[in-house]
Amino acid sequence: MPRQTGFTLIETLAALTLLALLLSASLPLSELARRRAQEAELRHSLRQIRTAIDAYRQAVTDKKIDASPDRSGYPPSLASLVDGVPDKSDAGGGKLYFLRRLPADPMCESCDGADPAASWDTRGYDSSAEAFASGGDVYDIRSKSLRKGINGIPYQQW
Repeated sequence: MPRQTGFTLIETLAALTLLALLLSASLPLSELARRRAQEAELRHSLRQIRTAIDAYRQAVTDKKIDASPDRSGYPPSLASLVDGVPDKSDAGGGKLYFLRRLPADPMCESCDGADPAASWDTRGYDSSAEAFASGGDVYDIRSKSLRKGINGIPYQQW
């Protein structure tokens, strides 16, 4: 009598069970890797925008940008960092640009497809760090996300 080769139902179920177990163990790791990538993007975006804000302030200090005495010398909006401002030192009427594009907050849950400037909370020069409130200029930014990072620190405190 010839012997048939192949897998029995029990062997197939055992193999599928092992595959399901391996898959269930890998899902949390992939979620952690995705979150780490988002946090790295948040860190980079915050550094990029804050550097542009500081460069704008330095340009005001260097008298390359007109600023009235009653203003703080910080940009009036995040859009002005991208749109550019007239350069006083350029006789040809050129502009100073501080960002090529405004990055969106990668942690903002309610900001899918929205304007990148609307994805950030802005702080005016007149407000304190504890009472983070927008004003007539942009002194600092933070994430709108209420979640905590992998390190336990809320994204709003980064």
